[in-house]
Amino acid sequence: MLTLAQKVGRMMMVGFDGLRPPPYILDWLARGRIGGVYLFARNVQSPAQVQQLVSECRDAAPFPILVGIDQEGGIVARLRDGFSESPGNMALGAAKDSQLAEAVAAMLGREMAALGISWNFAPVADIAHQPDNPSVSTRSVGRNIELVSELVAAQVRGFQRSGVAATVKHFPGLGNTTVDTHVGLARVSGSLDYLYTEDLLPFRRAIAAGVACVMLTHVIYDELDADCPATMSRRIVSDLLRGELGFTGAVSTDCMEMKAITDQVGAGESAVRCVLAGVDLPLFSHTRARQTAAYEAVLAAVQSNRITESRIDESLARIEAMQQQVRLADAPALYVVGCQAHRALAKQAARAGLALLKEGTALSSLRESRVAAVEFAAGRVSDAVEARSQRIFSDYLARRLPKADCHVLDPNDNASLTESLFECDTVILLTRNAHLQPAQFQRAQAIVRRSQRVILVCARDPYDANLLPDADTIICTNGDSRPSLIAAVDAICGDYRPRGQLTVEIG
Repeated sequence: MLTLAQKVGRMMMVGFDGLRPPPYILDWLARGRIGGVYLFARNVQSPAQVQQLVSECRDAAPFPILVGIDQEGGIVARLRDGFSESPGNMALGAAKDSQLAEAVAAMLGREMAALGISWNFAPVADIAHQPDNPSVSTRSVGRNIELVSELVAAQVRGFQRSGVAATVKHFPGLGNTTVDTHVGLARVSGSLDYLYTEDLLPFRRAIAAGVACVMLTHVIYDELDADCPATMSRRIVSDLLRGELGFTGAVSTDCMEMKAITDQVGAGESAVRCVLAGVDLPLFSHTRARQTAAYEAVLAAVQSNRITESRIDESLARIEAMQQQVRLADAPALYVVGCQAHRALAKQAARAGLALLKEGTALSSLRESRVAAVEFAAGRVSDAVEARSQRIFSDYLARRLPKADCHVLDPNDNASLTESLFECDTVILLTRNAHLQPAQFQRAQAIVRRSQRVILVCARDPYDANLLPDADTIICTNGDSRPSLIAAVDAICGDYRPRGQLTVEIG
């Protein structure tokens, strides 16, 4: 029999720093003060290390815990070096193959299960309404609601048949904003007809596919609840999600330490409001003090009857049902992580997700050309995307074309390029969301103007193609995971012809 303190604790999900769980996390787990943990890149060094970290957390707890992670594939993936990277949602959308999307999700699920990770914060169900949305980007399948819905449901099936609980996000839809909720509170005003006819459909399909969890977003929808973001809105959680859509599974928040929330209300009060709204799993990613405040505030609210104990029991029943969907007892051995079969599947998916938007003469004459390459490193667009090495494309290109003169540029660095670059017959130019970064766009535009021929590789959003239409050849990778970047080089070198189709309008 759980005490009231342990009941509240089972609802609390926290993150932490380090490659091993710190003593306070192990203590909280042992006392039942938290119901689980979730991991970021800061917690990841190698498959064996992650497996050990997870095992230490599980061994410390008196009851089964949830261990979560953001492993969407593409630009948001916490498991990279030593693991199987996969192309993201927009690349899967460009391939237009739901069986392939399900297989990729199952691949990622098998690797998570082998590590002991039971809960994935994926798939993303947001519609790509806004080209200037900094946090959705290629995490979205695209603009076509039927395609988005089909692939979201496929990914739910893939993750969950591997024994890992899937989480569809960001309810009720994050695609129609231009504010990154990591840095501020987004608000959607005006009619929400589009929300009911478009954005909710992928969530309905995910629910029909048996998704274990729905994650809420920190966005205010004036027509639904002008006072509260979705994460703290009873109208959105209890009335819309549970009432109108009939969802009976677990509901989590996005991280409650994003500035969209912390700039508005304290950690303790925000956690209480979430639970009152109907949330089962408030997420606090970073700060021990805020995690403590959230737990203590919810416990005090139950003790004072602001929150009833029966309300807590409802969440515990849903968390228990979610736990029963997890099948880690059937998890594969660690050797599946990064195995050859998984890498081959990722390569297949990445190639299927590349789109050849414009084909000039540069590709056919590349072998006889003097070639240079300029790769723009990724500027900081959203805190959802963690920093990583930016030389994958250039290093692989240099292996395939040893005589190519390769450069990697910081988009905000004004260092001049050598004149020899512009004396080459062909410049391969890789951009990363230049349409959101004026400095990168201006430098890319200058390179296109001064070069004889340019092969443009739009390595994140395809929208960069709009800005640089004079390029001889334009390839869209629909994301810059390792497999997608390698697939782009292979296409440039003539190994295959990309046949993916864009899932957003760019002209």
